[in-house]
Amino acid sequence: MYPLGDPNLPVLAQVIQLTMAPVFLLTAIGAFLSAITTRLGRVVDRARLLEASFPDDATERAIIVAELAGLDRRMLLANRAVGLSVAAALTICTLITVLFISAVSPIHPDDLVPALFILGLVLLMAALLAFALEIRISIRTVRVRAELIRNAPRPPGDISFRA
Repeated sequence: MYPLGDPNLPVLAQVIQLTMAPVFLLTAIGAFLSAITTRLGRVVDRARLLEASFPDDATERAIIVAELAGLDRRMLLANRAVGLSVAAALTICTLITVLFISAVSPIHPDDLVPALFILGLVLLMAALLAFALEIRISIRTVRVRAELIRNAPRPPGDISFRA
């Protein structure tokens, strides 16, 4: 621990202030990972359910195979988003570590700081893109057939448009 009269103390205080933005970014990545893994779990559960009830009828089997193909693509994208998010989080952790090392040691890897921050953001953007693609597939493949809801009674006060 540094004594109060240590000249590095103000520098250390500045480093702690500088690391607050990356720490908040880590918190956001953690929340994002939670959302992705929840969706991934639901996709895996649905795939297992479909695989367990594989029908003998060729028509029903074709429908299930098509849904399984969509679920497989969603799992791939969700896994990619998880991997990219973890890589972004590790990059941000490395950035925070480098900031502290430069404050308390003679080593000053100043060129590394912006590169790590940019890399972390690029990895996070790639994770968000994979997540957006997974959501797009989800929306495209999970629809209620129009004939099932076309003439369905609407709750009182519902002003939504009818198909």
